[in-house]
Amino acid sequence: MSMADILKTLNSWFWWENIWMPINCTWEHFVDRDGLVFPKPHQLYATIPYAFVLLIIRFFSERYVAIPLAKALGIKNVRRVKPQPNPVLESYFRECSKHPSQSEIQGLAKKCNCTVRLVEKWFRRRRNLEIPTVLRKFQEAFWRFSFYLTSSIAGFIFLYDKPWFYDIWQTWVGYPFQTVLPSQYWYYMAEIGFYWSLLFTLGIDNKRKDFLAHVIHHLAAIGLMSGSWCGNYVRLGTLVMFVHDTADFWLEAAKMFNYAHWEKTCNMLFIIFSIAFFITRIILFPFWILRATLYQPTYYSTTPVIAYFLFNGQLLILQGLHLYWGYLIFKILRRFVCSKDLKDDRSDEEEEDSVTDNEEESTKNGNKNGCGSSKHLLNSSHH
Repeated sequence: MSMADILKTLNSWFWWENIWMPINCTWEHFVDRDGLVFPKPHQLYATIPYAFVLLIIRFFSERYVAIPLAKALGIKNVRRVKPQPNPVLESYFRECSKHPSQSEIQGLAKKCNCTVRLVEKWFRRRRNLEIPTVLRKFQEAFWRFSFYLTSSIAGFIFLYDKPWFYDIWQTWVGYPFQTVLPSQYWYYMAEIGFYWSLLFTLGIDNKRKDFLAHVIHHLAAIGLMSGSWCGNYVRLGTLVMFVHDTADFWLEAAKMFNYAHWEKTCNMLFIIFSIAFFITRIILFPFWILRATLYQPTYYSTTPVIAYFLFNGQLLILQGLHLYWGYLIFKILRRFVCSKDLKDDRSDEEEEDSVTDNEEESTKNGNKNGCGSSKHLLNSSHH
């Protein structure tokens, strides 16, 4: 059997009607007719170019809106001090450890014919290079804030006059022959395109300790939205997207003011975010959304399709992530109540240099504690 035959067989298995739709329904029933417009799986291909459009919008918004706003809030574009290139230390940093022990630092200092304190400073500066600047963090938070706020407002406009926004039973009335509205199409395309764009920039965006959780979240979100589009679970899908976005822009706004050191504003916004998060993710999502996906379909069919288990499995994964992030938020709130500190444990902090410029200059001029042939190990100039 050729590779083409294998792919054709896998494709037929993937689009098997019993996976996606109720009994006695086929893909032929989803041909547009009598004013009914149904979602088409091939429309999801458009989310990739939409993702690149969003990346272009992000580039210009960060450059021409976020940077001036950051300056207005008092955030400066501080350039990092780069350590002088050193093959020995660079190799150890990449292959062994970014945080060498004291005995390892002493060994490296002997190997480089340099002082222990300068090796420590080299590693601090090298670690700092991998931490985004405050301005870069602000730009990223501004972009997410802009999208989540826009999406929340658009979602409310799209949903406020729909009966299923108030009575979730209406999400199943007429299923699977529910027409797709233009607003629902653009809502889906924008959301899926946005999460594709986040995946594309994971390598350059600010990395946190819950990096893996974000990767799982983005992939689950794309899979869930794409699957719900193909199975015409669009009404429920729009509710899931709206519930998620309405809390997120408060968090990004809190981050922006945190980077600007507006502590009171940041604290107030974070408390609002925490309340919104626990209402939407810990209460509404499991007791409103999951109830509609796990319990209500049994009233319409005694034989759930395979998609029922696939979609609910992904929704339960999302709920698990909600509980994990809720735990992190609770830890931050508890620390805030006890010590008035809202530091985010997921982000790395820039380390301060402990060696003065005078000490470093003296080593460059041949001091007895100098670096010999490696006297230019560290570069105190800004790049």
